Amino acid sequence: MINRRQRRSYHTMADINIANLVDVVLVLLIIFMISAPLLQSGIEINLPKTKAAAIEEEAEGVVITVDQKGGVYINDVFANPGNFEERLKAEMVSKNTGSVYVRGDSAVAYGAVIDIIGRMKVMGIETIGLVTGHEEGRRR
Repeated sequence: MINRRQRRSYHTMADINIANLVDVVLVLLIIFMISAPLLQSGIEINLPKTKAAAIEEEAEGVVITVDQKGGVYINDVFANPGNFEERLKAEMVSKNTGSVYVRGDSAVAYGAVIDIIGRMKVMGIETIGLVTGHEEGRRR
């Protein structure tokens, strides 16, 4: 008997299976569609409306939010009134900024926002901005 070796020939496959690629892309699309609204950070407040022109650019600075119940947040993190000044100073140093933007709910007492602004003035902060919503049209 003759012992013959059979040669196997391997051929390259140049086709790409698109079905698996489409499945992966669709799963990633669904994940991003679900998670995108969750990425919007911020404390939910109802800003007072004004006809004044809104700032078009996203300004750099520390954002202080006063919610409807009078709670104070520094960059979306609750700030204890006892250590407000230290936390604000630390946040300003970490962001390397001298600007502070105050977002106050329209239902919060006027005195609560003025108290925060007064405490910042005592700290020596001069660049304080008040954030408002844009009013489209006033009803008469």
